[in-house]
Amino acid sequence: MANKVNLLHGQLVVPDQPIIPFIEGDGIGKDITGPSQKVIDAAVAKAYGNSRKIIWKEVLAGEKAFAQTGTHLPDETLEAFKEYLIGIKGPLTTPIGEGIRSLNVALRQTLDLFVCLRPIRWFKGVPSPVRYPSLVDMHIFRENTEDIYAGIEYMAGEEKTKKFRDFLINEMGVTNIRFPETSSFGIKPVSQEGSERLIRAALEYAIKRDLPSVTIVHKGNIMKFTEGAFKNWGYNLAENEFGSKTFTWRQYEKIKAERGKMDADKALNDAKKAGKIIVKDVITDAFLQESLLRPFDYSVIATMNLNGDYISDQLAAMVGGIGISPGANINFKNGYAIFEATHGTAPNIAGTGQANPGSLILSGVMMLEYMGWDVAAEHVYDAMEHTFSKRRVTSDLYVQMEGATLLSTTEFADEIIKNIH
Repeated sequence: MANKVNLLHGQLVVPDQPIIPFIEGDGIGKDITGPSQKVIDAAVAKAYGNSRKIIWKEVLAGEKAFAQTGTHLPDETLEAFKEYLIGIKGPLTTPIGEGIRSLNVALRQTLDLFVCLRPIRWFKGVPSPVRYPSLVDMHIFRENTEDIYAGIEYMAGEEKTKKFRDFLINEMGVTNIRFPETSSFGIKPVSQEGSERLIRAALEYAIKRDLPSVTIVHKGNIMKFTEGAFKNWGYNLAENEFGSKTFTWRQYEKIKAERGKMDADKALNDAKKAGKIIVKDVITDAFLQESLLRPFDYSVIATMNLNGDYISDQLAAMVGGIGISPGANINFKNGYAIFEATHGTAPNIAGTGQANPGSLILSGVMMLEYMGWDVAAEHVYDAMEHTFSKRRVTSDLYVQMEGATLLSTTEFADEIIKNIH
């Protein structure tokens, strides 16, 4: 079909009028989806006139899907994302502690969207809790299919849980379960293949964009055979597959041990002058501190699923909050990509016009960039910066900005469109 995005010889082939499936989402999803699409459409029209256009195709998931089909994630929705390769979605509800598992996780696992990509940048005029938010320019690569989010859990008191507990104690000799009779259990799979493909994608991204460093964030000092292995596999990959383009902190430490700090520093400086990407690692809790104190030290972040969840929200808060933080779930091998609002459904403000559509708009911008429609993407970035500089914002930013003008969801989107030039 002429309107389908295809993958040919590892490269995306995007037609001039691609069909893009979208999920409206729950809660404020209905409020932000239409305005976001209007902004994207306006930017495309400004950049390319009538020669290019997105054809939006709604597919169902979440509460809307359940009301119409009796299931929260219909097979037809998954098939649409497979057929058209690229899609976008609003926020979806996931019950806490019971009920259906996360629909977001289900989409990522079913389509093997192994990278959760979250670029974090500051827009001039947006309030920030840090002193120099302009120094924050990071790109988070969060592994999307393994770790605790694999969903291998056993609830205390159930028969399967007793079997698992007895296996650990009687067969594996585990003695450090503090309260075995009342413990629930979760399994944390971290594979070499899963780690390598995530870190490979981060390295290729940094090389393509001429970014200075890739930092492996982990808790390997405690979880030595999962997160520690993630770090080691990452260093091995960087040195073996990307050796001519990278210099690792492990290589620095080896030179330092063999020839002294002066030689190690010289090797590091020479690598930087040659334009090599510096590959380093940092413990997760230290990163959460260092990213606040020295954000300029970090560029591309490669980390596992749970760490990435925490890190993404902290870094988003540094540049104005999750309301304007975009995200994408991508498989760089088969081309599948779903772009998404990174915040929740906020049912308490649904229908009030208070929701900020910024996250979904910027996720749409990431989609444009993924498609190679960079001119349209730049139009949105520029227009949003103009809008923020004029202090014309939705309620989440209005309460933080002195002298701001309060806009509704649709008014904010219209203001962005007005500033596209």
